[in-house]
Amino acid sequence: MALTGKKVAPMETDDLMQEIATIKAHIEQVRVQKRERLRTMDFFCLDNSIRESTVGQLRSHTLENKQEIYRNVKKCGIKDIIVASFATSKMQTQRVDDLFVNWLKEQGEDFTYFVSFSEITNGYDKNGGYDTKSVPIGLRKNKEWGLINTFFEFDLTDKNIQWGTKFTVDDMCQLLKKRIDEVRAYTKTGRILLNFRDFPLAMRDYPDRVLYIVRYLSRLPEGSRMFALCFEDPLGEYLPEELEAWTASMRRVMDSNGFSDGKILVHIHQKWDLQTASQLDCLSAGADGVWASLCEEGAAVGHACSSVTMMNLIRLGNQRILKKYNCTQFRKAAIAVTKLTTGKMPHPKQVVYGERSIDLVFGFLGVGDFDLAEFFGVDAPNRITTLASTDMISDRLVNVFGDNSQFKDKYILDKMKEQMLADLRGGTKEEYHSPAGIAALFDRSGGKLTPEMAKVLEKTKLSAVHHDNLIAEVRKEWDSWDTKEQGGNRGDGRLEFDSFYHAFMAPYFGCYRCGMTKKGLQAIDMDSDGFVDWVEFLVYIKWALRQYPDTEDMDTLLEIVFQKGVMPAMRDEKIMRQRSGVKSSC
Repeated sequence: MALTGKKVAPMETDDLMQEIATIKAHIEQVRVQKRERLRTMDFFCLDNSIRESTVGQLRSHTLENKQEIYRNVKKCGIKDIIVASFATSKMQTQRVDDLFVNWLKEQGEDFTYFVSFSEITNGYDKNGGYDTKSVPIGLRKNKEWGLINTFFEFDLTDKNIQWGTKFTVDDMCQLLKKRIDEVRAYTKTGRILLNFRDFPLAMRDYPDRVLYIVRYLSRLPEGSRMFALCFEDPLGEYLPEELEAWTASMRRVMDSNGFSDGKILVHIHQKWDLQTASQLDCLSAGADGVWASLCEEGAAVGHACSSVTMMNLIRLGNQRILKKYNCTQFRKAAIAVTKLTTGKMPHPKQVVYGERSIDLVFGFLGVGDFDLAEFFGVDAPNRITTLASTDMISDRLVNVFGDNSQFKDKYILDKMKEQMLADLRGGTKEEYHSPAGIAALFDRSGGKLTPEMAKVLEKTKLSAVHHDNLIAEVRKEWDSWDTKEQGGNRGDGRLEFDSFYHAFMAPYFGCYRCGMTKKGLQAIDMDSDGFVDWVEFLVYIKWALRQYPDTEDMDTLLEIVFQKGVMPAMRDEKIMRQRSGVKSSC
């Protein structure tokens, strides 16, 4: 159905040519207005890992958690850090944040760029307005602790306020000015930020309130101006285009009233998976940065984190971020903050810092040219197969077991290659890449086991019974699919590609007909007969069990097989093709 609901005339050839011209013009506009802005902008990151990641969690951060998160943030080269959100009621006088700020003081840390939250008001008065007389608890504590940068928060749609009668927008402007003056009374250089906490709802229902206040703050004399006006989408419910339009409106009001150097920072929560797209649209429309945690953990189901947002800007060519922050640390830091917050690793499919984000980002899988593995310095070790050179075998031995003169012995290395080929000719399909696999090959080829090799092989023997049980469990699942096949293929110890995909591959390769799935099948089908033999699949299973001998169940075993075995093998094949000048079909 047409978007307008009206009947649309058929397109002739000339109409199609006009349509092509239209879409080209539109894409060019996107490139100039959005991509170019994102590529060249001077991005500002206000880190909120210490505060955001604990919101709504089952386990709050301990002092030690906060200390370790702080260390990880510093490794990323981020210096603007939200360090506290103090108790907002008189009954709740101390949080871990007090202890953490005290620890920062004891460590002699520089407080110049530390930021702390404060409400604009302690609550309501008795007449339907905000309390404008008492000083907010957060602001008092900021002064006590010497935190000179204050991040105020307020709401413009609070139904407890009788707007327009008991409390007006002018009253709010005067309250904001009062808080600015209170901060300036104890620091002339401290940064003041303001979060429009209910920004989307206010822009939808009361845009006059928002823009009136933005104009008022933009017109303040230079010494009274804020460092940044900020907003969030607390529910993650609005479309990127809506937030983009509202951001552009705020920027126009600021610029037209002499506040073009004022920053706009955004914070988007996750609900319908629009968070990062929304954040990028806001940045393209005039926002200058974000306040966010390095990882997505946060209130409800999370938020648009800084590591993912900044990596998006980097892949679009933003060089300023690379110079400003230690970007190669983003992945490690985001993983660390996630573990400190949840006690678990990030979800494997979490973009940028999930385990599978590296495996699935290679260009030949059809997901772009930006190689996250290369950017973050994740090594792809030499995989030892019959195609490996003696130099590759030597490198693998040294990397796994350290230097040893035997690992450079050409006679032993040649024998190892010969043994692999002899195994293949004799119908034995073995794996040689894991520490246990290459140690066993070394032993069978005349090498004298080193103490470290002996330990690896002994551990493999101790796990043998458990491993046999896991292999039997996988084989049972294999046989259940083998017996469903038709004709002569039933029960022959081989699986057709269709059966193998649905039995084992589907959770890791989302499209049966896609090129990357075919590449995965080719990596397993070693004899290229169009089937997956049990002995072919068993090579990867044995490798996984030797490499990860503590694997507890079949699901974990298969996850290791595909994520750490098959997918890297696919990447190796691509690299080998590139080096040999053979063009990949994907």
